[in-house]
Amino acid sequence: MTWLAPNEIVVGADAREALGRLRTDYASLTALHPEHIFRPAPERLERWQASGVDAALFHSGFYAAWARYAALGLSHMLPLHRVLVGAESARVGAFGGFHHPDQGYRHLQMVAVITMHGPLEHDGPQRPDLALLDLLRAYAHDCLHYGSRRRYVTVGGKLTRTQYGINFRRASGRSYSAADHEDACHTRNLGVVMEGACDREARRIAREAAARSGVEEPEDVWGRLAFRDTTGTLTDDDLAAVPCGADDSAEAAQYAAALRRYESRVNRRYGSFLEEFAPGEQDDLHDLVLRSVISGDTGVLAAWLDARHGPGTLPGSSSRSRTSHRAPTEPLPGLTHETDVEMDPSRGHPDS
Repeated sequence: MTWLAPNEIVVGADAREALGRLRTDYASLTALHPEHIFRPAPERLERWQASGVDAALFHSGFYAAWARYAALGLSHMLPLHRVLVGAESARVGAFGGFHHPDQGYRHLQMVAVITMHGPLEHDGPQRPDLALLDLLRAYAHDCLHYGSRRRYVTVGGKLTRTQYGINFRRASGRSYSAADHEDACHTRNLGVVMEGACDREARRIAREAAARSGVEEPEDVWGRLAFRDTTGTLTDDDLAAVPCGADDSAEAAQYAAALRRYESRVNRRYGSFLEEFAPGEQDDLHDLVLRSVISGDTGVLAAWLDARHGPGTLPGSSSRSRTSHRAPTEPLPGLTHETDVEMDPSRGHPDS
């Protein structure tokens, strides 16, 4: 049996069999964190509630995300039992959350690996509101990866993904372009655009859930940083210096540094992309990007960009051929195709 996400296409019995094996055995993902104990999200939330944590904040955000994503064309949410939440760590000083290394959605296994925000040595969160908001942000983010269009084939006996959202790859699975320059303030990379779009939406959902539940921004430096990161309200001052006190673990400091990298390399670049390509219409372009990532149809998005910036702004989707979904052998002057890493390295590892 092969579980498929709502917008996945698998070509051929060999590809289906290979994907089926990966999706019934995903122990290799949790093996990357041998000190942590991972439990499915429903079980983890039940344990938190049993200890006195009110999980209504997460559940209200879940239903808000469900309604929003349905309007964007996503018919099903990522099943909560395929979201693994790590805590109860045997590693002293372990610190978790959205920016913990080697976690996120893994498309081959169709599983999201997440860690509880804050110190990981206990079963429950040290700061419940922040942990619930962080979990909601991660889940809403990974739901969009789960719901994105993907196409799998086998090439030379190897399972290969030739489409992910609005990005298309060679039959070998190789990308069509390099990553953005390390010091870039903008992006021309479709992988960054899609990752940024997913996180912008997830943070909006978390921000609105916090407002509905009356969760206010903490006054301490660490709490404020986590709240602003989760709700998409970080300032330049927040990124100028990573907090590090005498009582902070080395992992907490590493986490803050990863947060800063992700904000600079993904969220800030995506924000610059929206401002550059859609001044005054950022929300419209953002919605178009998400709809296209989910459906895999670049026609409407390409036409919208062409009308404002000329033909060929979105590679492989020019005004003369919007349904072929063929990517050029060389990147066009507008946007470029994603790199070999689906997620920014600060949150995940290269495609599994």
